[in-house]
Amino acid sequence: MAKRKLKRQLNLLQVIMLGTAGTIAAEIFVLTGHAAGIAGPEAVLALVLGGLLTLSVALNYCELATTYPVTGGAMTYVGQSFGSGLIMFLVGSLDCLSSTFYAALSAIGFAISLKVFFPVLPIVPVALAVIVVVAGLHARGVNKAGNLQIVLGAFLLAVFAIFIIRGLTDPNGFSEATFSSGKVVFAGQNTFQVIARMLSAIALTYNAYVGFEVIADDAEEITKPNRNIPLGILISLGIATLVYSLVSLVAIGTIPFDKLAGSTTALTDAAAKFWPHGGVQIMAAAGIVATLTSVNSAMLSATREAFTLSRERVWPRVFSRLSHWRTPYAAIILIALISGLISAIGVVDFLSYISSAGYMFVLFWASLAMLRLRKAQPDIERPFKVPLYPLTPYLAAASGVLIVAFAAPKALLFLAAVLGGLSVVFWISRYYKTRSELQQKLEHEEGGGRILAAAVHQDTAISLTRLASQLVDQQEDTSICVFSVKKTPFNLSEGQVPALVQEQNALKKQLLAVTAPIAQSRNVPLYVKSKAARRVEEAIYDELARHRDISLVLLGYPKDESKVHTPNNILKEIVMTAQRNVGVLRDRGLERGIHRVLVPVGNGPNARLALRLARDLASPEPIQVTGLRIIKPGMDQEVVEDQMAQLHDIVEFELGEIPSYMELKVEQVSSVLDGILDESKRGNYDLIIIGAAEEVLRPELIFGELNDNLLEEAECSVLVVRQYQPGGTIWLHKQLKRIEE
Repeated sequence: MAKRKLKRQLNLLQVIMLGTAGTIAAEIFVLTGHAAGIAGPEAVLALVLGGLLTLSVALNYCELATTYPVTGGAMTYVGQSFGSGLIMFLVGSLDCLSSTFYAALSAIGFAISLKVFFPVLPIVPVALAVIVVVAGLHARGVNKAGNLQIVLGAFLLAVFAIFIIRGLTDPNGFSEATFSSGKVVFAGQNTFQVIARMLSAIALTYNAYVGFEVIADDAEEITKPNRNIPLGILISLGIATLVYSLVSLVAIGTIPFDKLAGSTTALTDAAAKFWPHGGVQIMAAAGIVATLTSVNSAMLSATREAFTLSRERVWPRVFSRLSHWRTPYAAIILIALISGLISAIGVVDFLSYISSAGYMFVLFWASLAMLRLRKAQPDIERPFKVPLYPLTPYLAAASGVLIVAFAAPKALLFLAAVLGGLSVVFWISRYYKTRSELQQKLEHEEGGGRILAAAVHQDTAISLTRLASQLVDQQEDTSICVFSVKKTPFNLSEGQVPALVQEQNALKKQLLAVTAPIAQSRNVPLYVKSKAARRVEEAIYDELARHRDISLVLLGYPKDESKVHTPNNILKEIVMTAQRNVGVLRDRGLERGIHRVLVPVGNGPNARLALRLARDLASPEPIQVTGLRIIKPGMDQEVVEDQMAQLHDIVEFELGEIPSYMELKVEQVSSVLDGILDESKRGNYDLIIIGAAEEVLRPELIFGELNDNLLEEAECSVLVVRQYQPGGTIWLHKQLKRIEE
């Protein structure tokens, strides 16, 4: 099945900066002192080893991301190798949550860092503001996030370059004696203890290297993925390892161990010694920028993971909706809301444990997916292949296990709790989803309720009955009510009642005589009902109020077209206000049978109702249905493919699959009306089913400009349908449509 894709916009420089600035984050400012406290001067070696261990993971991601250059990162690879079951759900959900929590943590860090320069600024409102701003940039296009990362990353690299050069060359900077001052603390340890503290230091800093994961998460939006993905991942990891190692070397060689160990201000303390004029302020500004790059990259990862989870039907489908910028705006809103909520309620530190441990869980399963995919799909094209296979993925998986073994106990406890909670959510949601799907299928097969075919004239009653009978042909418990209204004078007298009742009975017998044989031929129950009322609309509304099981109101388009162009005409009023699904049929030859149906498919609920009705018509007998989408001419192939993917997505979502009797088309025509009319003539269709437009609210139109013209100009029969929605739902749909178009 075709899937809607994001637009490839990120160039190599943007990719490198996304990975580099996403990796060199705020951790470097706080972890240097903690790592030195654990390993002493060997912390520099631990950082180098951490980068080398991460290289195995990075090489795996290079192969996987170029083989599957789509969004989602690890969850995509796990889904390809283990299927869309519990493991994929856990990996994708945990990866998304970890990135979301990290974005919130970084937003709070940004606010705290900014408070150094502006003490009066409140922390939570500033954190919320930065989340909203970054989310807004992401909604406008991923290239905006990429450009922001270039600017911020360039500033960070420039500051660290000055810090390293000055620290290594200034007399008040690095010295061998200061660097070695911590060795005496660990002098009495044996080899095992030395290795253990080295591994502990690596475990502490390992998570700081996996920022390149954002490149894999966003692979679908990277231009020339076969080239730019591996270059971006490896270059960004190399730069991060070099910066981490040299910065820690300078800091440990500048600050004596007794003052350095456990310090959260190691870099600014070092800068104060060898960069006395402005160094502290510039490093503090770099800390602010580092937290901002973390927010940017973490939110980018989280939104793309949420989009993929939704697109793969693991999460609700609404989060895979795309704006006209081809960005996952629904997923962006979700992640921004969760990040903002976490920042506001002050549990960021608590959830940071889940973030760090969660990344290890994700990387471990991604490594296993690499091994499994090599065996399961040996012949698939792999633009990049990891060297030393299978040693590299085994090393990546083993390093993940090793790091987890030396991780903080709290992180492991929180990880276990989150995995348990997510597992419960998965099984409960799967149970109810399966139950709901089976119930819907059963309800559709069994039917139930009734269709109200409102008609006064014999010809209209015949047309509506013919259509309604075929709609419910395979539904055992759905009946048709042929409903007629006898208009009464405003000043009805008692003496007029008997004559009125007699006329009603005569009309009922007449309608029953012409409609019952049609329904009986399909074994569909039918009855005729007549009601006296001053206005036809009042009678229909009263019937709907009395019988809640009426699911669809069918009306006939009058032969005298002047009736539908009068103000407050019956058709328009019922379409606008009836609290049921409504269909208006203009019959141009349904007596010959329905063999080919054309459904113009938009994004709204009315078009989706049209698809369901086309399915109901096609269920009892072989009918060819065509789903048509019209786009402007001159669109490039990528836009055409995206529109076809969206068409596939809508049909599959509404019908559960792409039925064998359905053909999908995307046509480039300057006029939507001309495109539909041309296709209806070319395909010799018997019926067009189209959703009413939102323009139905305009007084000069009946169902919308397109629908009104189609009813007049189409040579085949036309059914205009409107799905009932509460007022709030209509407003929300309008806003979503405005975003998407």
